[in-house]
Amino acid sequence: MTKSALILIDIQDGLDTLDFYGGARNNPDAETNCQRILEWYRERNWPIFHVKHNSTNTDSPLHPSKPGNRIKSVVAPRQAEPVIEKCVNSAFVDTDLQDQLDKLQIKELVIVGLTTEHCVSTTARMAANLGYRVQVVSDATAAFNKVGIRGEQYDAQTIHLTTLATLKGEFAEILDTQSLLEYIRR
Repeated sequence: MTKSALILIDIQDGLDTLDFYGGARNNPDAETNCQRILEWYRERNWPIFHVKHNSTNTDSPLHPSKPGNRIKSVVAPRQAEPVIEKCVNSAFVDTDLQDQLDKLQIKELVIVGLTTEHCVSTTARMAANLGYRVQVVSDATAAFNKVGIRGEQYDAQTIHLTTLATLKGEFAEILDTQSLLEYIRR
């Protein structure tokens, strides 16, 4: 594996407010897996970028005025790790993420975080369109329940798996945490 950058998307306290985001989410171990991957990157001194969503909706737990805007302590950035702040779904829109990656000559990204169907997917798609090789870690991401266009209910696991399926092959390679760590070891 060539040196890659780890992109941790929106792992913020406010995303624990389940009722605001759909009532339930899948993969309760996502943050623990994010932490495992983060530690591997730290041990190797590879580039790490934390992404934080600053919602423009004043009712959102992720609004900058709310305590939920904080990055979760389990993956809290260290002093030298940049924090990219955004207010849309993509970590590349109106940020300097691409410039920072290009300065480091990074061509491969590992993307983890919340949520699979929103900011993880949007960032992965845009990264692929910008020419990066993208890996999304399936058990280091999570999704929320959704309501369909006719009011039908979709559970978080279905949303998660469907989103990963739409990324697989065209926009990203989909790995689980153990497979990624084995890949990094080689």
